[in-house]
Amino acid sequence: MSSHSMGLVTRKVGMTRVFTDDGESIAVTVLDASGNRVTQVRTQEVDGYSAVQVAFGTRKPSRLTKAEAGHLAKAGVEPAEILKEFDVPAEKAAEYAPGAAVPVTLFQVGQLVDAQGISIGKGFAGSIKRHNFSSNRASHGNSVTTRAPGSIGMAQDPGRVFPGKRMAGQLGNETVTVQNLQVVRIDEARQLILVKGAVPGSRSGYVFLRPAVKSAAGGR
Repeated sequence: MSSHSMGLVTRKVGMTRVFTDDGESIAVTVLDASGNRVTQVRTQEVDGYSAVQVAFGTRKPSRLTKAEAGHLAKAGVEPAEILKEFDVPAEKAAEYAPGAAVPVTLFQVGQLVDAQGISIGKGFAGSIKRHNFSSNRASHGNSVTTRAPGSIGMAQDPGRVFPGKRMAGQLGNETVTVQNLQVVRIDEARQLILVKGAVPGSRSGYVFLRPAVKSAAGGR
C-alpha cells in the first residue's frame, strides 16, 4: 500500500453481520482501532521523507528495550505493542504532533479502504491446494497420481527446475492486502470499524487500514 495517506493500526476482533434498513444481511469484519497515538513525525529536513509514526496496543515496560522505551517516553506515550509508519505529504504530517491520538473518525461510513495483514498460516500444502491446480482423473488406474504435481522440469537440457516453479510448500503466513473494502459502520464510542467482507489474518492479528489507492472514493 504505497498511497501517501494517513491510516490506522487495528486489531481484528472477528466477523459478524449487520442488517441494512431494508433487511439485507451484510457480513462484516470488526476492527478495533482504539489507542492509536502518534510517536514521531518524520520530516523531509530531518529524515529525508515525510511520514507519521503511529503506536498501537499496550505492553509491559519491562518488555521494551531501553531504546524503545526512550523513544516512546520522548513522545509522551505509553509502551506499545507495535509501531507503524504511514507515508503522508508534508502538509498532512504537519497536522500531527507526538502524543496526539489518531481517532477512528479518520474514516467515514461508505468510504473504501485497503486492509493489509498477515494471512493465516496453513503449514505445508501440496501444489493443488496451494496454487489451485486441477487434479488428475480419479479413475482408470490413476490412483497414485490423482493429486500429483506432474512434470516439474525438462530433459537434460536445461536439466534443472526453473526458479519460481509453482510446487508444494508453505501456504499462508504472508503479507496480503485486500483492496476496496467498504466501511459499513463506525462505533466512535468503542473505537470500532466494521468493514464489509473479510480481511487477512487471524483473530487478534494486526490489520493496517488506509484509504483505498485504486478508488476515488477512498481518499478524503
